[in-house]
This record gives sequence, C-alpha cells and structure tokens, in this order.
Amino acid sequence: MKTRFKFTLLLFIAAFTFQSCQDNDDEIMVDQLTPVNLEIQDFIWKGMNQYYLWQDDVPNLADDRFATQAELNTFLKGYPVPEELFNALRVSPTIDRFSWIVSNYLDLEGTLQGTTKNDGVDFGLSYKPGSSTELFGYVRYILPNSDASTKAIKRGDFFTAVNGTQLTLSNYQTLLAADNYTLNLADYNGSTIDSNGKSVVLTKTVLSENPILINKVITSGAKKIGYLMYNGFYANYDTELNDAFASLKAQGITDLVLDLRYNSGGSVQSATRLASMITGQFTGQVFAKQQWNKKINDYYEKENPAALVNSFTDKIGTVAINSLNLTKVYILTTKSSASASELVINGLEPHINVVQIGDVTTGKNVGSVTLYDSPNFGKDNRNPNHKYAMQPIVLKIVNSVGFGDYFNGLQPDFMLKETLSTFGVLGDTSEPLLSAAIGKITGTTRMLKQSPGKEFDYFKDAKSIKGLQNQMYIEKAPEGLLKALD
Repeated sequence: MKTRFKFTLLLFIAAFTFQSCQDNDDEIMVDQLTPVNLEIQDFIWKGMNQYYLWQDDVPNLADDRFATQAELNTFLKGYPVPEELFNALRVSPTIDRFSWIVSNYLDLEGTLQGTTKNDGVDFGLSYKPGSSTELFGYVRYILPNSDASTKAIKRGDFFTAVNGTQLTLSNYQTLLAADNYTLNLADYNGSTIDSNGKSVVLTKTVLSENPILINKVITSGAKKIGYLMYNGFYANYDTELNDAFASLKAQGITDLVLDLRYNSGGSVQSATRLASMITGQFTGQVFAKQQWNKKINDYYEKENPAALVNSFTDKIGTVAINSLNLTKVYILTTKSSASASELVINGLEPHINVVQIGDVTTGKNVGSVTLYDSPNFGKDNRNPNHKYAMQPIVLKIVNSVGFGDYFNGLQPDFMLKETLSTFGVLGDTSEPLLSAAIGKITGTTRMLKQSPGKEFDYFKDAKSIKGLQNQMYIEKAPEGLLKALD
C-alpha cells in the first residue's frame, strides 16, 4: 500500500481485531478526524474495507481510494443514511445476497442464537395460483412453548391475510412484523386458495428456539434408524445437540436420518461439531477451509495456513463429543436448507457417503462475522453513541478437496419436493421425505417418486424474511499472530 491512508492488520488474540490506522506521517488519530455525525458511516467503510470478501471488486473500498481521512469524510457525507452506504459498498446483489446491517446489535445477537420475538409459527410463503403479486402462507411447524402452541393452528394450515388484509409482495414484511396480529386462515380447493372464515390471534414474545425439534429412534426390521430434526445451528444449544446424539448412541442406532429441510444455517463451529458427532473417525482432519479476501487470505496462506482450517473435533470445550462413527448419513433438504446446513453436506461428502433426499438447497457457500464499531471491530469498547453492527460476508468456505461452488444449491441424490397437500406429520414414518429415507435404508419397496400434491411457486420462509437467521457465521477470526501488512 503506497498511499498515506491505509489500513493494516495488527496483533490480536481470540478476537476479530483487524485494526484501522494511518501511517505515522498522519499525526492526528483517525477517530479524532471523524465527525460525530459520520461515526456510523466511518465504521461501515472501514469494516467493509478490511473484511468484505469482495473488497477487490468494489472500487470505493480500495485501500488507495482515499488519500486522507478528510477525503473519506467527504465521500461519507454523501450517504446520510447508514444502510444506504452499506448497500452502496456491496457488489451486485446477484453475487452478494446475504450481507446485512442492523441498527441494534442486541437484536442481531439474539437472532443468531435463535432468540427472537416470535409467536411460534414457522411458515413458508408462496405465490397464490395465477398471481405474481399476491402471496399465501403455510405453516411448517409450531414451536413448543409458544403462543401458537396454545392456539388452533398446526402444520399444513394455510393463511392468505393478516388482520383482513391480503398478503402481497409490497406489504408482507410490514404485516408479519407486528407484535400482535390475526392470521386469516384459508383452504386450497384444487385450483384456488380462499378464506375459510377462520382466524387465529397471535402474540409475539421473546422466545428461544431449541433447534432440536424431534429426536427419536425408528425400528424397521433389523434397522434402528435415528431421526433428528434440527432447525438451526445455534451454538448455545450445542450441548443439547451432543446430548441428543448420546441418546441415539445409547439406543444403538444403525443409521441416521438428519432432517435439515427447514434449517437455514448458523454457526460454522456448530456445523463442525455436528459433522463430528455423525462421524468420529476423522478427528483432526480437515472438515472445511476458509477463503477470505486477498489481503487477509494472502497473509494466512503465508504465515499460518492452519488458521483457515475447520477440523473435525472430539470435544466441545472439555466435554467429549458423542460420535456415531457412521460411514453413511441420509440428509433431508428443501429450498430452505441453507448455509451451515449445506456446509455439513459438502464438508462430509469427501469423508463418508451422504445421501441427500428432497429438493435443491439455497446455495449459500459464504460466511459472515459480526462487526461492531470498536477499535478492533469486536464487542469490547463499542462506541456508546449507537448500536449499529454489520454482518457482512467475509469468507467463502470449501470442503477438504477444495469444492465449494454451489451458488445454485446442492442437488439431491433423490429429488423429492415437499407439496402442501401431502405434508404429513413430521417424524411420522409415513411423512413423504422420511418415508423415502427409510425405504432407502431398509431396501424396501418404498418408491422415491414425486408426491402427487400441488406444487406452488416458493417465495420465502419465516427465517429468510428475518434475514439474519439465513446465515453461516463464525464467532471470531482464526486465532494466531498477526503482524502489520504492507
């Protein structure tokens, strides 16, 4: 870097601490040159300049874009709304579909751990038949101990309106964001979806979702099949996940069906631990490898390449992982299976036989990290003047043989899409996707053919609407000794 205004990587331990600084010939500290009304924008630019995966592809993020802080300030004044600056510094939305910024990092932190204001209805949205603007919703599952769990609403129910207003592309976010609302239920009559006159009043409360929705053993002939429905990679539930595997192990399962159909992702660490629970024979071997932007990646490749590797493990802290030592696993997917779910599939592929049943996944092969407005972009010494934080994409992740190009999703070995008229009961052996997996395991006459139910054009689901839950993130940067880069 030849200009006076540059950003360098400094020493840090156990925190994401790439520090912004200037050359010694700029005697006034950067933060002293940043007007209070541009603090948020200054944080956004410097964080994106340092970490953004596509930094090289954004001219306004170049290290030599601004010669002085004053020049940067002039640029930042053109973006009085922080969100507009953040979006202006991203590459094309067709490339970066997943970077986020929030005005309150408390909400972000809770969401990444599965804690949100929630009424308990996990739903999908699709276009109404014959319409390109009107939507309808369908219930995928109900969270235990939620308001919805006490109401007359269940998996497979349809709804077309909120408070009597038809859901559309322009209003669904506003209508479904309210803390209290009435869902107007509907029926599908074979060609249209129409109101049935029923409704459910729902109230959101702060709710933590245990991602382990179902954990059971199914005996079929000589097979003891473990079935685990896992709906989010929330690191604070890793101990409960390990306990679930202890139960499966104690019951002597011969096969495992891992249901990730509604799992939109989460912690890379949790994904690594889950893969280690499924296996156990690969401790210390490469599960996945991280690829950062050029200036960060070049340093690690030269100085500490091991820091870019996520390895299979046999412990959560000091607690032994309950591994099944399987050589084959059956994984159920839909279009909602994203990020860390896809990482588990792709990361296991070089090591064991992964049989994917269901639909094509989302196609999220990149990961993020939370950046705060602090000297090192970590949680300590955050700017008290605001609560903005960013969740930009900072890395691409590949498996042990270097494959990670699944931008268009991971193709199932056996295509079997969910249809709303044949949803079935989750965990029941007659539910189409689980039934298909059991048939593959037992070699019975169960056929893998598309269900006859009506297919609708998928739009979004409850977790992708929130956006923040459709993530694959790391808790911190790889630990290691960093020196200033020139």
